[in-house]
Amino acid sequence: VQLQASGGGLVQAGDSLRLSCAASGRTFSVYYMAWFRQAPGKEREFVAGITRNGDRTDYTDSVKGRFTISRDNTENTVYLQMNSLKPEDTAVYYCAARIISYSARGRDYAYWGQGTLVTVSS
Repeated sequence: VQLQASGGGLVQAGDSLRLSCAASGRTFSVYYMAWFRQAPGKEREFVAGITRNGDRTDYTDSVKGRFTISRDNTENTVYLQMNSLKPEDTAVYYCAARIISYSARGRDYAYWGQGTLVTVSS
């Protein structure tokens, strides 16, 4: 599967952004989809994930209540709605896919998008 992330940009603290990740190739609905991010000088971290049919979502603690992951299997797209953005959310955001189930470890994901930069100014 090929992944194409978009939607990043420069915003102020408290603003919102919605990231999109369009998939092509193999059947999108077989994949657990996730968003990771990597800030300058930091390791890549899991942000959010969603099961194949969207019945369960997973979030890292720092984004719970502010970010929402969703997917549209008819459009082969996964979204990350980010509200109440903070400067510490500044990072390159990557979408990723793996077969079937949840994992917060980047090395468990076989497919990655190219990344989209989110910059939050204070």
